[in-house]
Amino acid sequence: MKTVLAATLAVFFTANVQADTVGLYLGGQVWQNDVSGTFGDNNTPIDFNLKKEQQIDYFIAVEHPFPFVPNVRISRNKLDTNSKITLTQQLSFGSEVFPIGENVNANFNVSYIDYTLYYELFENGLFSFDLGLSARDFNGDVTVNETTRISYGTCNDPNPSPDSPCVDGGETLIGKIKTNKIEPMLYVATKISLPF
Repeated sequence: MKTVLAATLAVFFTANVQADTVGLYLGGQVWQNDVSGTFGDNNTPIDFNLKKEQQIDYFIAVEHPFPFVPNVRISRNKLDTNSKITLTQQLSFGSEVFPIGENVNANFNVSYIDYTLYYELFENGLFSFDLGLSARDFNGDVTVNETTRISYGTCNDPNPSPDSPCVDGGETLIGKIKTNKIEPMLYVATKISLPF
């Protein structure tokens, strides 16, 4: 769903208790998402032309020399973007139905945190290979909203009934779909150092 045009700004810090024993690594990156796709009713999905936005991701990891205790890495990633379109067809989303001609705001906000336990299976100074398991904690929502002014005419009745043809009022339509789940994943990482 996304193509990453990444400019990585990573900085690593190492804090050693004793030489080459325990390492603390911090890093991050800034990247610009290029989101494409559709959502809405299964029969008539709509392309919302979501905006390109800059995102910031970061991680922290602790490595140590104890052979049977896994290393720990925690990283956070986020995809947050939005758009505004005028509907050319009816949209059913969440618990709401948006009619043709509505100016609709769409917000796509998904983030996840990876909790990773891994072992460094090989490391010789120039090359390393890590293998482990991650628990990916997803949290996000897609929201479509619009404020519509409803006007069916005027009448002299100061308290018209809801069925009256002369209702003048407003309502806010908000449709939302949320996700909150944890997925297990395999973690594999390699590092290759240049000799110079």
